[in-house]
Amino acid sequence: MKLTEGEVHVFLEHATGLEWPCPECGASCPLYDHQPERQWRHLDTCQFQTILHAEPPRSNCTQHGARTVKLPWAEQNSRFTALFEGIAIEWLKVASQKAVADQLGLSWDEVHGIQERAVSRGMARRKAEPVEHIGVDEKSFTRGHRYFTLVNDLDRGRVLFVTENREESSLDAFWSGLSKQQLETVQAVAMDMWDPYVNSTRRHLPDAERKIVFDKFHIAKHLSEAVDLVRRRENKQLKASGDDRLAGTRYDWLRHPARMEPEDRKQFAGLRDSNLKTARAWALKEAMMAFFEYVYERPARKHFRWWHNWAVRSRLRPMLDQARMLKRRFDNIVTYLKHRITNAASESINSKVQWVKYTARGFRNKSNFVTAINFHCGGLDFTPSAH
Repeated sequence: MKLTEGEVHVFLEHATGLEWPCPECGASCPLYDHQPERQWRHLDTCQFQTILHAEPPRSNCTQHGARTVKLPWAEQNSRFTALFEGIAIEWLKVASQKAVADQLGLSWDEVHGIQERAVSRGMARRKAEPVEHIGVDEKSFTRGHRYFTLVNDLDRGRVLFVTENREESSLDAFWSGLSKQQLETVQAVAMDMWDPYVNSTRRHLPDAERKIVFDKFHIAKHLSEAVDLVRRRENKQLKASGDDRLAGTRYDWLRHPARMEPEDRKQFAGLRDSNLKTARAWALKEAMMAFFEYVYERPARKHFRWWHNWAVRSRLRPMLDQARMLKRRFDNIVTYLKHRITNAASESINSKVQWVKYTARGFRNKSNFVTAINFHCGGLDFTPSAH
């Protein structure tokens, strides 16, 4: 015991004449020799850091030769016992790496190593499970146009795959990693109307045309942006003539009236029922979103044709552009009626990814960010194995 250093040292030895299982085949073997002494950080003893010391034995296997045996308290190549890593992992689930390092008396690199091993362990344990409903989304790494591609399990609310960029090859890497049986179990894929993702999915996923579902919330976002463009242009014209009815109303057109305060709802009703161009654009957006309430495809198609004709005749250029885009993409919009999936679960995961970014106060590199996403959002089994 080193009281001044706040440490307890435990030296481990084994009895003589034992046989040791070969780590490769499990056969009982005689002792070959010992490796030089190693140390492992263990759970604290009465607030003293506890250090285990041992000379790992090597078995003499007739088939595999001399091999270092698996130790009952730690995984191979780890400097910490399985129990200690388990505690560190539980803390990492709710705190930053720096905070965990400070509390456990470790360096940032040591804590990051524990997190990386946990993710590797979880990925290795993840079985080739069937995944029926997949969401493909993107997440920015830093300000600007630097993105990650995230593939999510919509049914279980977990990240399946993370990679840099949002190119066609980014999603190719995910599809290529699935077995033929897994590809056949995929029932539907929700995504934005981003051509690289669409092209990759069509190339890899059997019967992709019937399975791709363009996310209705992304469609709502496109339509809302068009409404706002109409509003900005009209507001500029109205203010030039002294009419400020649209000033400060940007978010009113984005919110649902049911979520407004009674007084705000009353004021918005006056704008909504006016002859403003913005009011017509908003009505077009709401009418298009009503498409997703249909149960049967035939009346839904009829509704879309009616809506498209209205948008074309509206003489509102932003809404006309959206109508043309949605008509071009319609085959993978109407698939929503069959599969009824959205990327809402992906948005929930994105919120957690944002928390990861905030908690870490930034990452040293993209690889660390990927590790953190898999750790916090992958639904993995991290439990260290004590052999």
